[in-house]
Amino acid sequence: MNFGKGPSVTIDPTAFERYRRSPNARTTLLRLFLGMAIVILLWGATTAAVLFGGTYLFFTWQAPAAPPPDGVMQGFLASPVGILTALVSFAGIWIGLWIAMRWVHGEKLSALLGNSRRISWSGFLKGLIAVLITSLISEILLYLLQPEIARGPISVSSWLLFLIPIAVLTLLQTSSEEMLFRGYLLRGLANRFRSPFIWALLPALLFTSLHWSASASPAINACVLASIAAFALLLTLVVYATGNLGAALGAHLSNNLTGFLLISHQESYNSFALFNARPLEGPGWATSDAVLIAFIGIACSLLTIVLLLHPRSPLRIAAEFPDQASTA
Repeated sequence: MNFGKGPSVTIDPTAFERYRRSPNARTTLLRLFLGMAIVILLWGATTAAVLFGGTYLFFTWQAPAAPPPDGVMQGFLASPVGILTALVSFAGIWIGLWIAMRWVHGEKLSALLGNSRRISWSGFLKGLIAVLITSLISEILLYLLQPEIARGPISVSSWLLFLIPIAVLTLLQTSSEEMLFRGYLLRGLANRFRSPFIWALLPALLFTSLHWSASASPAINACVLASIAAFALLLTLVVYATGNLGAALGAHLSNNLTGFLLISHQESYNSFALFNARPLEGPGWATSDAVLIAFIGIACSLLTIVLLLHPRSPLRIAAEFPDQASTA
């Protein structure tokens, strides 16, 4: 199968074939579904415990004169502490994956990282830089479309103070999602099915569906989901090209850090951003705006693919071939 072959980019499938064959005999469909159920249960339980506990403690200490207009929970989530707490909840995915890999499949959690069972730090750094470049290009294009950018409420000193905690917690969030969608689910499905319409598209569609926003218009939701789907397929493609999650981890982290710390397009997650753009969930967006936003997102994902896979790119990522991978 030539999943990533084109006139200027050719991907050797050897590394991914090694990765897809790495699960043991206990990786059956039934066990894969059981493992997913464990992950979802732990993720949900951790999210409920962290959010309800954090909301109670926050408003007990704050003792507001009147409840927030959007409700106590929404008021907490919109606060800086609430955003940090929400990111902590993704630890539930890591816990669930460890339990599933250890007790359901009889494998080490590190088996999900790639053929070497370690993160490719070279790939991680290149993915981080590539998406930082294309994110800046995306922000320039979005500014030309809608030049409404205001300085965020956070001071530079506070921003520097929260820089490392936000980066660490964002890494917790993005790494848990990559381990689940591009690691556990993709690897398990690829081991059972040859068709990329199953092992590539199903995890990408599931990942994309989690980004639906009830507060956004149908047109904006459609454009955001189209952009997320393109990004999810980009992440899948770099795993296919390398047999390792390193580049996908770096790319996802860079994408989310840009939104959390530099320019936010979501009103509910703008507490730590230096600049706030017009929120996508807000009113007044035309259908033509949504189409252009989707086009920008998809085009930047394609540009990221070129940066990471083109033979002449200085950011070209390398595959982990069987003779380079550890057998430990």
